[in-house]
Order: sequence, then C-alpha cells, then structure tokens
Amino acid sequence: MCGIVGYSGPNNSVGPIIEGLSRLEYRGYDSAGICLKINNELQILKKEGKLENLKELINSQKPFSNIGIGHTRWATHGAVTTDNAHPHGNEIFAVVHNGIIENAGTLKKELQAEGFQFKSQTDSEVFLVLLTKFFKQGNSTLKSISKAFETITGNSAFVIMEKATDKLYALKRSAPLVVGENKDLREAYVSSDPFALVGFAPKIYFPQDGVICEGTVTTCEVNLNFYELDLTPSNRYKFQSNSMSVDATSKGHYEHYMLKEIHEQPALIDKLAAFYIKNEGRKVLNELKGFKCDEWHLTACGTAWHAGLVIKNYFEQINRQRASVDIASEFRYKNPILNKGEVGLFISQSGETADTLACQELCKEKGIPTYSIVNVEGSTLFRNADKNFLIHAGVEIGVASTKAFTLQALTGYLMSRAMEGTLDDSRLFSEIKLLSTRVAELCSQAESIKEVAEKIYTQKGFIFTGRGKYFPIAFEGALKLKEIAYVHAEGYAAGELKHGPIALIDESIVNIAIVGPELLEKTISNVEEVKARRGFIVIVGPKNHPEIEHLADAYIPLDFNGLDNLSPLYVNVALQFLAYHIAKLKGTDIDKPRNLAKSVTVE
Repeated sequence: MCGIVGYSGPNNSVGPIIEGLSRLEYRGYDSAGICLKINNELQILKKEGKLENLKELINSQKPFSNIGIGHTRWATHGAVTTDNAHPHGNEIFAVVHNGIIENAGTLKKELQAEGFQFKSQTDSEVFLVLLTKFFKQGNSTLKSISKAFETITGNSAFVIMEKATDKLYALKRSAPLVVGENKDLREAYVSSDPFALVGFAPKIYFPQDGVICEGTVTTCEVNLNFYELDLTPSNRYKFQSNSMSVDATSKGHYEHYMLKEIHEQPALIDKLAAFYIKNEGRKVLNELKGFKCDEWHLTACGTAWHAGLVIKNYFEQINRQRASVDIASEFRYKNPILNKGEVGLFISQSGETADTLACQELCKEKGIPTYSIVNVEGSTLFRNADKNFLIHAGVEIGVASTKAFTLQALTGYLMSRAMEGTLDDSRLFSEIKLLSTRVAELCSQAESIKEVAEKIYTQKGFIFTGRGKYFPIAFEGALKLKEIAYVHAEGYAAGELKHGPIALIDESIVNIAIVGPELLEKTISNVEEVKARRGFIVIVGPKNHPEIEHLADAYIPLDFNGLDNLSPLYVNVALQFLAYHIAKLKGTDIDKPRNLAKSVTVE
C-alpha cells in the first residue's frame, strides 16, 4: 500500500528516494512527501495529489541532503491533505508509516491530556509523538523506538530519521519492509518494496516482526545492525541479493502496463509449465504425489479469492478432496473450525496482504500446515509458509491483476495434477501449451473485442453470469470492469438471476454471459430470461454456434476444444481485454485506478 523509500550515504538522497517512489506509484497513493536534513535541521516537503506535484516543489528548491525518507500515502486516517501527508516530523524526529495503529484514538487522547500537540488527523503521528515523549524522558533513540512500538497495536512498518545523526531506523509488524546496502558506495537504503531498491542496493535484508534495523553510514563504510526490542543483537532477518531487473517493468510499446501484462500471459503460461513439469519446480510438486488432507482451507482477497474458487473446483473434482474458499477478511472472525489433518492454502500476488497474513497466522496457531500460492519470493507470506508454490509472474505493475490470476489458477491446477500423480502424463504439458496458444490467439484478435466494448461502454450497469466452472470467472470479470472503468458490475451464478438480480434488467443493463460447452442449454435458457426483459446481451461462448449468434446482441466467439479444465482461464483473458477496452473508451486511469492499492497492508 503506502510506498516508503529511505537513503543515507555520501550522495544527494533526493534522487534515489524520488526514483524509488516513482517505481512504487503502482501501489496506489493520494499524496507524497520527503524529509531531508538540511543545515542540521529536518526539512519536510509534501504535497497532496500525484508525485509530480512533489517533484515540482523539489525542483523549485533544489535541496541537497545526505539522508532522507520519502513516502506515498494511501489515506486511512484523515482526509487527503498536505498536512496529513507523510513524513510527519518535529524538532527531533521524522517518521513515515505504512499500516494502521489500531489504538491510535485512545493514545492520542492520552497524549493530548499530557500536553502534546498534533498537526494532522493521522494515526501515524501518534507514533511520532510517542517516540518524542520517550526520548525526552531520557531514553536513547533505540530504546524510544522500542517503547513506542510496544505501546501501539495493529500492523505497521515505520522508518525513522533523527536530526542528531545520519542514521536510518526501521521496524515492522506484519507489514512489508526491506533494508539494503551498497558497500562499494557506502549507502544504506530502506523501503516497503525491494523493487524500489533495484539498481541501488545489491544486497537486501528482510527483517522479521519486532526487529529494529539501524543503518549507519560513515566516511569509511556502511553498517546495518539488527536489534530485538530489548536491544539485544538479532539474527531474525533474511538476506538475499537483489537481482531483479528494472527493464522487466518497462511498458515497452504498450500504452498501459495492464495491456502489456495481458499480452505477457502466453509466454508466462509456457514458462510456468516448464518450471513445474520439466525443470527445478518439479521436485516441489512431486512432494504432493498421493497427498491427501481432510480439507483444504483456501483463503485470499479480491482477484486471488476468485482464483481460489477455480482451484477449489480442481481439488474437489479431480482429487475428490474437500476444499472451502474464504475471503480472508471474514475467515479469522468467524471462529473457523480448524482440525489436524487439514491444510491452509493462502493465495496472494504480493504476499503482503494484511488480511491473508492474519489468517495464515491463525492457522499456524491452530497447528495446521500453511501453504502459499504467491508471486513474490521473500514476501511475508512466503517466509511464513511451510510450503510455497511460486507463480513466477514477474513484477505486476497494473493495480488490476491480470497475469497473476491466470498463473495462480494454473499453479493450483498443477498442484491438483501432482496430487493425482499425473505430472508425468505428456498430455498435461500439451494441454497447457494449448492454453497458451489460445491465449496468444486472443491477444492477436483483441481488436474484435474492442468492437464489442464500443457497443456497450456507455451502458448503466453490467451483470456477468456463468455456470459451473465459469461461475468464478463471472465474479472476476465483473471485478476487473468495476476496478478500472468505474461502472457498476456484478458477477452472478447464471441460475441465480431469477432469485433477485433479474429485477435490475432493462435496456440500460448489459448481461455479459459466459456460455461454455458444459451446461450450455441451461445457460442459454438463463440468457433468454434476460433477453425477454430487454437486456443487452453479450455472449462469450463457443464459436460457430448459430443459436448463440442469433441470441446475442454482441458475440465474443472462443475455441473451447481441447481445453476442458483450463477453459475458465482462457475465457477470463477475453474478459480482461473487454474490461481494458471499456475503461480506455471511458478515459479512466487504467494502471492506477482511483482509491485502489496494489498491496493492501491494512484491514
């Protein structure tokens, strides 16, 4: 969610901080700011709106500072204003924060009663005031950070700088945080995302919860020191080299990242199949051969939850193993029944989704194994899982997930086939190759889907329907459209139309009906119900089908032959193109839709 970048070293901190924040714009934000130490004073520059506003302010002043922290804020507490933008600072410290302080209201009242003043409406400033309070009581900076952190509740990551030194401090609880170093250039870095540090910090470290990192830069060297909250040295961190490429996130010749990421899917499907069937990932999958559990608890949010619904069908229909799918924000509050012999499977692109991580922790507390289907190696979900199944999607910049959904569902299918013991069946690789071929054909024919979008983009509302294996795709298609086009869209099981949603149907409503080869006649009957009430009909269905052609006002013909279990993934790509073209026709910000964030690190 919030983007954080910090720098300390011999060079001007402004460059790497602004570059890092620019790379994190995709996460979603509504204001931006930076704190620099100039003439031994902490100077804060911040503006609401896009990062470009902050850049203009910086360019007008051309500041130089060897240390600084920057932030892009996604509002949780307090309106979108310059005062509420981060960093927050005073005459001693400046802080940036990602997450939520759950007891901020109570603490703020107590601190105000003690005479402390607040400049913003944010919960984040509570940490700054606590830190200052403990420091003025005679505690060291490290001790003050520890005491302030132990006073607050909720999931948070903080980065702190102080007027008295050129040190950076950072710590977190169930929120993303990475620290880095460049020993050759004597530079220390900190961020909420390793991508911000690509090309800057060759070595990066992921501290665990409650570990304070202290970055110290001298004229001779850079040192990163880690401490527990009792200030004893800590080794609770993971080290890795930062081998990610900035080039991997270029838009190339595509107008939007979302469009590029849709087009990347054929190659990524082939790559994932080769990794898990023929290459090093095969060993991980082979460990599932013959595996059975009493119940799979699939838990995720948003698009990943829809992928979970697809995977549930695989586990139940292919493996005959019971599987439940829960929205993460509901799972842990329903007092779930968790027993030995069951497995928690958590699905996330970022591996940092707060609700999903909390559910993983609950399963661990109950003593059941936790597995992940995740894109980001080294993420919190990845580090805390007993088994990980990486989807190898590369960096996904577009806030509305596309390629991650496809690869999450495909990874679940490969897990299912591995449990079945058919990983060696040559037909499996051929089936997945056919999927990538059909998706590539869709990419080459996307102009015809644009023509459908042109017929419907001005309509008032959209109801996506599907039956059986396509029911989850109706959900995902509707979500993609509402995310980027800002129109009302809902997904329903086609058979549920007559139980309420059909009351909405008139000539201003579009029914985007997924009509697969399975249950075809029943699904067509549901479409007829909408047609009888003057709804505009878009059918995504088998090509060369005269009845469908006659019934539809607009038709997206697809070749379902040979895909069987993977056809939902194929259909979904068509709906990704449809959502993209509708949004483009409406002129919305496709890659950075309003109010949304890529990595949701708060409840």
